[in-house]
Amino acid sequence: MAHPSQLGFQDAISPIMEELLHFHDHTLMIVFLISTMVLYTITLMLTTKLTHTNTMDAQEVEMIWTILPAIVLITIALPSLRVLYLMDEINSPYMTVKAIGHQWYWSYEYTDYENLEFDSYMIPTQELSNGHFRLLEVDHRMVIPMDSPIRMLITSEDVLHSWAMPSMGVKTDAIPGRLNQTTFTMTRPGIFYGQCSEICGANHSFMPIVVESVPLKHFRKWSSMMLT
Repeated sequence: MAHPSQLGFQDAISPIMEELLHFHDHTLMIVFLISTMVLYTITLMLTTKLTHTNTMDAQEVEMIWTILPAIVLITIALPSLRVLYLMDEINSPYMTVKAIGHQWYWSYEYTDYENLEFDSYMIPTQELSNGHFRLLEVDHRMVIPMDSPIRMLITSEDVLHSWAMPSMGVKTDAIPGRLNQTTFTMTRPGIFYGQCSEICGANHSFMPIVVESVPLKHFRKWSSMMLT
């Protein structure tokens, strides 16, 4: 669980989010190198004393500034496509959970279990316990087993919502009358926070998402308790 003093996003919890972070760093370094080269070139042009250079015939330069951008685009596109296909790949999920967006709370249905479903409402500020996050804690967390591929089915009951968990690399729209799906695997135990990222009405900022990752034996114990 993140410490209250931690600023910014939580650390990556899923392999997909780790791949997205690596791709971000990879692209950022390319942008940094390009920016450095452009700044260096501008500096040379502004400081040179050669004012009568021959600029009419530079075939080599034209070939370089045509080929280099193509190479840069390829080095960005290939890792991007790899991550995109990894995000869409769903192979034999251990469990399927259906998230339904409402104004303004989430409902969860564990479709592999009979009658295992509940609503998840934000806890009001005046009812928070010590150490809980304001506007992020809920009365019923979505509990899933760690190290298990999970398939999420996401839809909405009324208006557009978006089930977004930054630490898991998941952001999927909840659309009325339509089922969207995504997949993730959580690699360690903990409590992770997200929010609806679609402007869905007056209380849009008051429908948080809390996912608790636990070992499989603890999940079985929790599911048995919820079914009784």
